[in-house]
Amino acid sequence: MDTLKVRDAKDVEQAVRAAIASEQPLEIIGHGTKRMVGQPMTTNALLDMSALNAVKSYEPNELIITVESGAPLADIKSLIDSKNQHFAFEPMNTASLLGTAEAGTVGGMIAAGLAGPRRIQAGAARDHLLGAHAVSGFGDSFKAGGRVVKNVTGYDLCKLLAGSWGTLSVVTEVTLKVMPRPESERTLVLRGLDDATANQAMTAALGSPFDVSGAAHVPKSALRDVAGALGDLGSPRQALTLVRLEGITISVAHRAASLAKLLGRFGTAETIEDERSLAAWQTIRDVEPFAAKGPLGAWPVWRIVCPPAVGGALGDRLARETAGDVFYDWGGGLIWAAVPPKPDAQAAVVRRRAAEAGGHAMLLRASEEVRRQVDVFHTPSEGIAALSERVRQSFDPKAILNRGRMRRGT
Repeated sequence: MDTLKVRDAKDVEQAVRAAIASEQPLEIIGHGTKRMVGQPMTTNALLDMSALNAVKSYEPNELIITVESGAPLADIKSLIDSKNQHFAFEPMNTASLLGTAEAGTVGGMIAAGLAGPRRIQAGAARDHLLGAHAVSGFGDSFKAGGRVVKNVTGYDLCKLLAGSWGTLSVVTEVTLKVMPRPESERTLVLRGLDDATANQAMTAALGSPFDVSGAAHVPKSALRDVAGALGDLGSPRQALTLVRLEGITISVAHRAASLAKLLGRFGTAETIEDERSLAAWQTIRDVEPFAAKGPLGAWPVWRIVCPPAVGGALGDRLARETAGDVFYDWGGGLIWAAVPPKPDAQAAVVRRRAAEAGGHAMLLRASEEVRRQVDVFHTPSEGIAALSERVRQSFDPKAILNRGRMRRGT
């Protein structure tokens, strides 16, 4: 396989134009940590963006950072952490789930658009993308957005690029909003709740005036190692329901006490703080109960979005019908499901039940063999599919960029 290691946007333009001329599609990679997500692609050429790794501008007082797309995400997070700042949408680290190295780039973070448990409060990755420079499937550079939200007029193309998995353009540079880290965080832990009761407790917490920034439920299970994933919080056979509060220390303490009273009808809440709380939510964010090196490491993992009112019933039904396992990131509006590797039958059950609940499902982890047999991404309605295709055609009419990654047979 040919690897084209570009040095700047001009190199990207030339590579894309050459690919168009030869009708040879390109697979776009940074560190390659998410290559196993999506439909398998047929291409003999890699466009390696890892050398575009410079920090172009960082203004902590303005809460803005501009970096090239190949910049290592760990380095950028370390940089902003040194100023006590962070990406508020909690980008997911897929290393544990996919079994890859602890790597990844800023461009990959934006292309995937996977936000964490704070999404209920902070929004998704696209909501923090202020501007981008990119090269389209025509081989032309363009700029979208700006350094502040008010600079955006007309269509905000940044929102299209986030979560497009590299199928619309090759992003070369991004400007992102950063936020101050919370001074303190506390998590209330309820033990032993069934899925339906936990759903009620999380809904009550998220609907309260106490500014909850995360809610999750990890049911009891004989299949996975909850103790290993959540440290000293519990055993595999004990369900855990977690609710997070963040902010100024005195405010967090007051809100935690008030929320514990509100949740009293569901049980007595234990409180964990700061580092223990942070570790627990990293486990939820990174789907560590289904880690590649864990008991369910060989099972396909589905990311299911559905309305909160039906989430408990949907998750319980999926676990029973597939003989699989689930847990709930309710702040992120997600059910994570690990199911035994029976591609056609299990995929049909997951998609049908998600659709009946008014949601949709994405297959985030599976072997290449499984991904060749089923649709990885949600299949939209006819109207939405037609609109999506028109958008793709306007960016990349010859499907040069990551051809077939989001749809089988394209």
